Amino acid sequence: MDFGLTSEQQMIVDTVRNFVEKEIHPHEQAVEKSGIVPGDIAREITARCKQSGFFAANMPIEIGGGGLNNLEFTLLERELGRASMALGVFFGRPSGILLACQGEQREKYLLPAVNGDKFDCLAMTEPQAGSDIRGMRCSARQDGEDWIINGSKHFISHADIADFAIVFVATGEEQMTDRGTTGSKKKITCFLVDRGTGGFEISSGYNSVSHKGYQNCILSFDDCRVPSSQILGELHRGFDIANEWLYGTRLTVAANCVGRARRVFDLALNYASEREQFSQKIGRFQGISFKLADMITQIDASDWLTLSAAWRLDQNQDANRQIASAKLHASEMLAMVTDEAIQVFGGMGLMDDLPLERFWRDARVERIWDGTSEIQRHIISRALLRPLGC
Repeated sequence: MDFGLTSEQQMIVDTVRNFVEKEIHPHEQAVEKSGIVPGDIAREITARCKQSGFFAANMPIEIGGGGLNNLEFTLLERELGRASMALGVFFGRPSGILLACQGEQREKYLLPAVNGDKFDCLAMTEPQAGSDIRGMRCSARQDGEDWIINGSKHFISHADIADFAIVFVATGEEQMTDRGTTGSKKKITCFLVDRGTGGFEISSGYNSVSHKGYQNCILSFDDCRVPSSQILGELHRGFDIANEWLYGTRLTVAANCVGRARRVFDLALNYASEREQFSQKIGRFQGISFKLADMITQIDASDWLTLSAAWRLDQNQDANRQIASAKLHASEMLAMVTDEAIQVFGGMGLMDDLPLERFWRDARVERIWDGTSEIQRHIISRALLRPLGC
């Protein structure tokens, strides 16, 4: 078994890291202060990304994408984890769920997203439906050849720059038959809804302490009429494509956490090798050196969990449990690493002259979005126990 990177994979790592350091890092502090990404900077990052050949790297070559496999794309996302999410979003990666587009949907949504002419956002979470996706109240009823959507979504990332939304809504109910459970559950359907559609409004969301400038929005639907041709996938089968999408996003979160943790660790390591107290480098004290040892051990563990899960996907092996493990471990690892790095720096670690306090704040949301740590533990435990009839 070869654990090394190929020359092509190493090129991806080196190129994206260089891009992040040159095109994104110089703008991070200004975005952190203002909470806004200026339009000219956003356009510049997108243009540079296209020039580098990495725009839509997660999409097939046949439709104009970069054609990276899961392992290669995970390496790319790991390097993007070193960047501010507010700026990194313009390093275009269209939602993989758009590959479910059919017929005219491909020309209207998929191809423009791959070309960078349109940006998408995914809308699933609601005030009353977070981890309990089937508890969503946003619904659609059929009216002839159209569907009328009512309800709201919140915590919708980068909807402020989206040209259209990929929206999951309830379209009916059915009886549950899973493992003897009784009662009904909601049928979920996915719709493509254009910005500017009557009855559809995108408004600013909440002021988050994590990932400043990476906007979350509220989507409101008031008798929003969309044609049946806007259904993505099959009617009432939105949960199927949602599950496929969630695998990918959880792997992305894990990779981002690893990349960000390595950036934080490098800062702590260098500081420990330079800072002097009691007439010697603080890295000579076990209180500091052992922290560094624990940090790098956990980072490496998360890295290998993440890369091995991506490798399993490329081998067409089931990876649901492995992806959940990677997301769980990496997100909790990042919390530990950022906290310990601040401890290494002492009081200066909490000053906004350094990026550590930002990474510390940013780390908190990773254990919540794209499936909480509790949901990941549920996925892992079910995968272990269900084959045994438990």
